Amino acid sequence: MDNNKSSSPRYPYNTAPPSSTNNQPYSGSISAYPPPGSVPYPYPQYIHYHPPLYTTQHSGHLNYHYPPESALRPHQNNIPLDYSNYPSPSHVIGPSPYIFHAYHPPQISSPRPFIQQQGSFKYGSSQSPLERQPSKGHNQSPSLQHQDSLSSVSSTGASSLAPVNSCVANSDHCKNEPSLDDHLSNGHLYDNHPPAPALAAVPNVTATYHLGPRAVVTNYNVQGTIYGHPNSSFSKSEASSVVQFESSSKPTHSRTSSGELQNNWGMQVMPFMPSKKVLLLHGNLDIWVCEARNLPNLDMFHKTIGDMFNKMGTKIDGNLGNMTSDPYVSITVAGAVIGRTYVINNNENPVWMQHFNVPVAHYAAEVQFLVKDNDMVGSQLIGTVAVPVDHIYGGGKIEGFFPILNNGKPCKAGAVLRLSIQYYPMVQLSFYHHGVGAGPEYYGVPGTYFPLRMGGSVTLYQDAHVPDGCLPNLKLENGMQHVHGKCWRDIFDAICQARRLIYITGWSVWHKVRLVRDDDSVESSSLGELLKSKSQEGVRVLLLVWDDPTSRSILGYKTDGVMQTHDEETRRFFKHSSVQVLLCPRVAGKRHSWAKQREVGVIYTHHQKTVIVDADAGNNRRKIIAFVGGLDLCDGRYDTPEHPIFRTLQTVHSDDYHNPTYTGSTTGYPREPWHDLHCKIDGPAAYDVLTNFEERWLKASKPHGIRKSKKYDDSLLRIERMAEILGISETSSTSSSTDPDNWHVQILRSIDSNSVKGFPKDPKEATMKNLVCGKNVLIDMSIHTAYVKAIRAAQHFIYIENQYFIGSSYNWSQYNDVGANNLIPMEIALKICEKIRAHQRFAAYIVIPMWPEGDPTGAATQRILFWQHKTMQMMYETIYKCLVEVGLEDAFSPQDYLNFFCLGNREADEGENENAGAANTPQALSRKYRRFMIYVHSKGMIVDDEYVILGSANINQRSLEGTRDTEIAMGAYQPHHTWARKQSSPSGQIYRYRMSLWAEHLGVVDDYFTRPETLECVRRVRSMGEANWKQFASDEVTEMRGHLLKYPVEVDRRGKVKNLPGFEEFPDVGGDIIGSFLAIQENLTI
Repeated sequence: MDNNKSSSPRYPYNTAPPSSTNNQPYSGSISAYPPPGSVPYPYPQYIHYHPPLYTTQHSGHLNYHYPPESALRPHQNNIPLDYSNYPSPSHVIGPSPYIFHAYHPPQISSPRPFIQQQGSFKYGSSQSPLERQPSKGHNQSPSLQHQDSLSSVSSTGASSLAPVNSCVANSDHCKNEPSLDDHLSNGHLYDNHPPAPALAAVPNVTATYHLGPRAVVTNYNVQGTIYGHPNSSFSKSEASSVVQFESSSKPTHSRTSSGELQNNWGMQVMPFMPSKKVLLLHGNLDIWVCEARNLPNLDMFHKTIGDMFNKMGTKIDGNLGNMTSDPYVSITVAGAVIGRTYVINNNENPVWMQHFNVPVAHYAAEVQFLVKDNDMVGSQLIGTVAVPVDHIYGGGKIEGFFPILNNGKPCKAGAVLRLSIQYYPMVQLSFYHHGVGAGPEYYGVPGTYFPLRMGGSVTLYQDAHVPDGCLPNLKLENGMQHVHGKCWRDIFDAICQARRLIYITGWSVWHKVRLVRDDDSVESSSLGELLKSKSQEGVRVLLLVWDDPTSRSILGYKTDGVMQTHDEETRRFFKHSSVQVLLCPRVAGKRHSWAKQREVGVIYTHHQKTVIVDADAGNNRRKIIAFVGGLDLCDGRYDTPEHPIFRTLQTVHSDDYHNPTYTGSTTGYPREPWHDLHCKIDGPAAYDVLTNFEERWLKASKPHGIRKSKKYDDSLLRIERMAEILGISETSSTSSSTDPDNWHVQILRSIDSNSVKGFPKDPKEATMKNLVCGKNVLIDMSIHTAYVKAIRAAQHFIYIENQYFIGSSYNWSQYNDVGANNLIPMEIALKICEKIRAHQRFAAYIVIPMWPEGDPTGAATQRILFWQHKTMQMMYETIYKCLVEVGLEDAFSPQDYLNFFCLGNREADEGENENAGAANTPQALSRKYRRFMIYVHSKGMIVDDEYVILGSANINQRSLEGTRDTEIAMGAYQPHHTWARKQSSPSGQIYRYRMSLWAEHLGVVDDYFTRPETLECVRRVRSMGEANWKQFASDEVTEMRGHLLKYPVEVDRRGKVKNLPGFEEFPDVGGDIIGSFLAIQENLTI
């Protein structure tokens, strides 16, 4: 039964809308909102941004050439499946438009490393079609300077950068210079470490890297060559001898019998003077960590054991005697680890030859290279090489051998680290300057495991169900009507129509959930019954569900688990059926410490939500389609854009009540409305979603323990052997590039090699596939990569809906070492600052829940709110400082560019509330005032109405790091509907999707909404949100039409975020709105 039948829809819009000249194109009145007329301060003129002309030769349709099938095969290493129809993610990156000098990394023989990468969130190299503009000199703006003394910069006991030997400006890079492949997307390593000691001054010695024999400066105007093939972080060849300098006039090195490095011309240590000058690094750092020499042996445990055996006169095979340090290098900026090499075991002269091209958005005084020894119980600092930021800020390259210092002294005589580093600011990275890009040369997000797939279609969903007439009819540019998808109905139909396979992943899957609730013609069977029925028809049905460690079913003893995911209940339901359910725990690798294994197993989850089925492709053929997003198939998720809180308790939600805010009896109390985003992918990218499922299934089903007798790996269908199912190249060929509704889609993930089978064992090979190094693990962190790339490329506005918004903790005023080091909040703030300096408009709208799900007074919830407040504060202060810098602080406030919102609903009393009672409990107060928040569970971002990211990943460290929660998402755009293509605002499906979301949240469609970047729109939406909050928080119970509420904090004109007067706690339920710092495991909340 339709839950909307009891009342007329909010949007009686079943006819075409009036022309755009009408300020109120729909009949619904917006008089409840304040008029958009007067503003508190005048609007200064601003320059409208116009993207570059569409330079391709297309005058009509776009002729996209799809790569041949042979070039499109994904990674299937060590997987007993032969998908000949699958494309290779690593081989479709087209010619890179980035021009650079044609030099190569040094060729040095090195031992093949044992895979033991260090860290939890690292950057390897990645392929990037990045184009750097010629440098005209990077002026050091006062705005880029921070205070000279920051908590993130240490001031005592440091090692200083001291070049033992560096190459000359125009010589080859130590015989063969590393190539500067531009990759955008090497994510960030987000683990904590003690700050390196401060630089130690060496009296009367000054180093320069712009003059003299050691000067190395890159001239951006020199023409290079086009790097047109996939990149590796490592040198592609390894010679059998140590690199020598090309010119005989330059020094060479040799080793003494003791292994110390000797300089033939009398080596002098020329350290940098200590620098506390903090500058903003916003762009990319191109780094090579080549090798280290003469490292000390810090493996004292093994050394002690060896000495004991020697004293006893025992003959051993020499293994213990050869035990020495297991070195790796960690690269940090402002206390955040941005890169890490793999570990090389038992080597005092390790050769890594590892390349990093990492995005940075940090205020820092130094880039630090921490050389560490990996031990069984952790790691020990061997020493540090510190590069002052002001020495690389002008764009020159620093390279050579540098002494490794500890507490200002060499950690060992002759101990050196060979590296190169060069900084490229955003102004020189033209790849970010033109939005989503124009023409077939655009290759999506570079440096990712899965490539951009050209062709196919995407259906974008808001909420689990949209009843007919619930939202306005929106017209597309071609005159066609925007169709509001019905997510769960479409999933239901897809499952019913499947003939070969149904694969489902979920954080939670509940067999009792009903997908269709408003159609009497459809049998109201549960999901479990439907899947059993399909399996009996011969369809292969596989469920891959997170195994909640707190839920158990052993010898009749059952526990539901803290998270109430129903995992054991669902497993029991399908136990004697042909549906295969694999409960998949989140586990760390065997080489991780016991403490790390416990942390991963207890705190982190498998968070992906996908449904993969075969569908009709015509001509008696089948194809693969996939559903991806934030909706789990479980209780509490079914909702509509009206988000009722009381009116459906006896109808569509009678057996689906969900509100974890309350404890005890919940009868008659408000349900928790649920807002989410989801999508359906029909085309070649759906096969990448299938690959993800197969990689995860094979890893999770690996026989061990009592499961060794089970053949879970035989459960996967080998679709390449099934002629009726189209291969991925065939789905590409069926898509027409002339179709204006055509999509280009890219699958993104946060996942590591402990959760998938098929990642390479060799770190060098792994980096070729755009995986990055972690401690004993390889990581796909392309979701974070995609967010950073999309934000940097944004030209007009960003619209985000997400369950959490926490990040860039390295720039917080307090607790900046907490480890929430993802770049997203800082990148948004810096994007706004970039536009302010250019006198161009830009706006960011961020919608989050009123509070995280659960008890808002609980320790975990309060800690999350506290981190969220710190994130907001950092962003607003950054924007205010920029306004001051350009002299606009009196004309504009930070909220003219950035605003946070939440969602809430309130239903008028319909007479059944007489016995609400006077109890002062949260549920009684919520019932009395008939209001509750709408829980925002969305995980999506829309940029400039031309690009969308949508999936399961939250904006926090858990979802973006890659070694914590496993996630999947998609990034997509329509090539016929971009700014570069149209030279005006796009009006494709992404635009209509955002407009439909705003209609749901605000209850109206307004012409202001068509240009979200304008100051008029920003202030209009904010004033509507403020009015809605007042209505929501009032003691008077009134029906709410709009759901978008201004987040209940006050942001003053100086960017200070504080309690809204009179609202220190959330209405009815309590809990500090700005959170509190309560003792709790930090990794749980960031």
